[in-house]
Amino acid sequence: MGEISTNHEELFRRVALGDEAALAELFGAHRERLKRLVRLRLDRRLQRRVDPSDVLQEAYFDLARKLPAYAKKKTPMPFFLWFRLVVVERLIRIHRAHIDAAARDAGREVPIRQGGLRADSESVVEELLGDVTTASRAAEEAERRRWLTATLDGMEPIDREVIVLRHFEELSNEEAASVLGLSRAAASKRYVRAMLKLKTVLAKVPELVGTTAVRG
Repeated sequence: MGEISTNHEELFRRVALGDEAALAELFGAHRERLKRLVRLRLDRRLQRRVDPSDVLQEAYFDLARKLPAYAKKKTPMPFFLWFRLVVVERLIRIHRAHIDAAARDAGREVPIRQGGLRADSESVVEELLGDVTTASRAAEEAERRRWLTATLDGMEPIDREVIVLRHFEELSNEEAASVLGLSRAAASKRYVRAMLKLKTVLAKVPELVGTTAVRG
């Protein structure tokens, strides 16, 4: 996660008062986390046409426009959860614009993924294996991808989503529970259970051992 150059509390206070400069700094500090969110949730049909950086730029304009209303709230949503909510809302609009247009051009329905743009198994595998693949080990890599994809596909969607929120988006257990509408205990149990399943497969990928420590 990026460094915040000023005191956290002061920066948060300024954003809460509607300071756009503070908003820009705080958004920049979370940019990589938010870009990962976009990569994981961007429909695979759009990945060659939509740049995650462009999504974030449009989402930032949305945040700046919404900032006055956010600043007026007596008990506003925590900053990062607000950021990710606005990014997801922008991503949904982009999906609708591109996919609905493709459906009209083709004269058929091309539905957006259900469940609030959940990350699919292939996108999660890309994040896990993106830095450890080599052309000389293509067959071994393909087998790893099959192991991981089958494991993720075999999970309940909400368990896979808990992994994405906790491990890739770096949300706390409390934040993930809030996003999913679960109790903290239920979110924690689902995360631990899902990670135990995933770790069984990850143990077969030496380069990844230790990269997915379970957070309680």
